[in-house]
Amino acid sequence: MKLPRRQFLQFGAGAAALPPISRVAWAQTFPSRRITIVVPFPPGALTDRIARILAEGMRTSLRQPIVIINVGGADGTIGTGRVAHAAPDGYTLVLGAWNTHVTNAAIYALGYDVVRDFEPIALLPDAPMVLIVKKTMPTKNLTEFIAWLRTHPDEALMGTGGPGSPTDMLGRLLRKETGTQFGLVPYREAGPSMQDVLAGQIDATFLNIASALPHVAAGSVRALGVTAGKRAAVAPEIPTMDESGLRGFYFWYWAALFAPRGTPSDVIGKLNAAVVETLGDPSIRQKFEAQGFEIPPPEQQSPEGLAAFQKAEIEKWWPMIKEAGIKPQ
Repeated sequence: MKLPRRQFLQFGAGAAALPPISRVAWAQTFPSRRITIVVPFPPGALTDRIARILAEGMRTSLRQPIVIINVGGADGTIGTGRVAHAAPDGYTLVLGAWNTHVTNAAIYALGYDVVRDFEPIALLPDAPMVLIVKKTMPTKNLTEFIAWLRTHPDEALMGTGGPGSPTDMLGRLLRKETGTQFGLVPYREAGPSMQDVLAGQIDATFLNIASALPHVAAGSVRALGVTAGKRAAVAPEIPTMDESGLRGFYFWYWAALFAPRGTPSDVIGKLNAAVVETLGDPSIRQKFEAQGFEIPPPEQQSPEGLAAFQKAEIEKWWPMIKEAGIKPQ
């Protein structure tokens, strides 16, 4: 959905012109109208699901409507860029993620800086991934699968979401950590990749655990390991990659709430408090956990915690992307 530019900018000039005392008073009255959260991906994406559950609690906490708007395209750069240039008044936010606020900056020539042009608000629930293989694969667990890959170099095919996507980077990391070679087949989205694993056209893929579970439960595919430090509450029968012999192979597709640079600290504080209250609500937590999401620890729910987390993720993934020579498609 393409938004009119004035929807993002209409309050910017007025806010910037306010004298310091007026701006303090203005921040103290925040929020006085609806808040828009831009999800830079299509409806149904992981970030979209997180945003809609989050909005339930934030509406109650802030006593204002929270509107979710999907602005997809270019791996999240379009919607993210619009918020980067929106008025810094707290009424237009972006539900960013691992790719929009980490890896995209190492792949695309962006019209904004993923760190300097945003104010961190709070880290949100994340989703571990699960490695699945076709049911006819002659291996029963991760150890056997890695051994098979080593004795059958360049024979296996793994589906990915395209260069630089979470599944692509996980495939590259798996090759690096295990010393194996297999092909990476790019898809535009996870659905077709999953269908080709089910049909036996490709051998494996990484998928978020909520999407994989129905197929695993039906016996249509085999789950070899979860990319988290502990087993997922929704699928305790699936071992972690650690337990399966691949130590330290961790990945969570995380989301976070950001505001445009220059948003007053008082406003950031009120938004953060609303998020923290929402994540502490047992009914909201249950909705997240039922879909395989994990709630971040309290120390990472602060703006400072999110900033430190984002910095660590950039330091981890940028060198790998540059080493792989990943370019925009």
